[in-house]
Amino acid sequence: AMEDVCAKFVSQKISKARWRPLPVAALQPPDVFATGSWDNEDNRISIWSVGDLGSVGLNGEYQGEPQLLCDIRHNGDVMDMQFLDQERIVVASSTGAVTVFRHHQNNQTLSANQRWEKAHYHVDQDTSCGGAACTGVICNNPEIVTVGEDGRINLFRADQKDAVRTIDNADSSTLHAVTFLRTTEILTVNSIGQLKIWDLRQQRNEPSQIFSLTGDRVPLHCVDRHPNQQHIVATGGQDGMLSIWDIRQGTMPVSLLNAHEAEMWEVHFHPSSPDHLFTCSEDGSLWHWDTSTDISEKPSFLHQGGRSTTYLSHNTINQSVVSAWLSNDPTKDRMEITNLIPNQTLSVNTLDILGPCLVYGTDAEAIYVNRQLLA
Repeated sequence: AMEDVCAKFVSQKISKARWRPLPVAALQPPDVFATGSWDNEDNRISIWSVGDLGSVGLNGEYQGEPQLLCDIRHNGDVMDMQFLDQERIVVASSTGAVTVFRHHQNNQTLSANQRWEKAHYHVDQDTSCGGAACTGVICNNPEIVTVGEDGRINLFRADQKDAVRTIDNADSSTLHAVTFLRTTEILTVNSIGQLKIWDLRQQRNEPSQIFSLTGDRVPLHCVDRHPNQQHIVATGGQDGMLSIWDIRQGTMPVSLLNAHEAEMWEVHFHPSSPDHLFTCSEDGSLWHWDTSTDISEKPSFLHQGGRSTTYLSHNTINQSVVSAWLSNDPTKDRMEITNLIPNQTLSVNTLDILGPCLVYGTDAEAIYVNRQLLA
């Protein structure tokens, strides 16, 4: 399906790409996304329009590359970013700062709306050189949760100057990512292979639950929660494995799936079709994991990719989505895995998905948009 993808070469290594959320009642596909860069002298937050909807090629394929609407300089590498609402984007920096940028749609400009300068720091906040990278941010407007290299968790509220809550020594290792399980509960992943659940209503500074990968203590880099089944969580880490967890039972993953040949940087369930999951990696691949159950009816021209070999079922099993992710080996009989970018060599650092649209960014200084993802 590479012909559905349009590329835009930019003079920046792209570390994060995020679709602007659609208004609740919106029927149209997403049309604007934001990117952040890293490892450049001058890092930027950029807002893009997906390009000219009107231009369609002879075979009905989409044409027109993403257009830059506006951009703004960002101090440090962009480590993570999330839209807070239609206009505001929260950005985590390698300097330890967390900044809320506002996209002014009337005149297409970006401005810094609010900043927590040393949200994350080593030693103490007053040391000039003590910043620690803010590695992850998640929003549930107006709340913003950040995690960092310093093992700290912050709960901020948009438009409030001071943190609502800080858990200083939440972790003795680096926290790499965070997600909301429900409005009062977050889940963090760290550099020694642990998941921890934190109940923000509790004043205690200890996690309410700890889960861990057995044995290897492989650093976990990314986490996503199933949009409808809040107990199902997917994580990925340094060894490229995809782990599926059921946080209601046990302390170990339900399944470990061989995936990428190097670090997995992001994992995302499709927000409205969560039997589809997407992962991207340092090894230059972006995988689409499909557990929808009519696999037997699909033609089997799949890219052989990575280490997984069981692709297709030959009998349609009428299983619910949930049991597909939670079966002991989801790949058996009911999962199809496709590498959406077979020949990419440099790291795919980020992906985001909304409706029929996928956006991803790479160290090859390019952003890619596929607008017919599940077509």
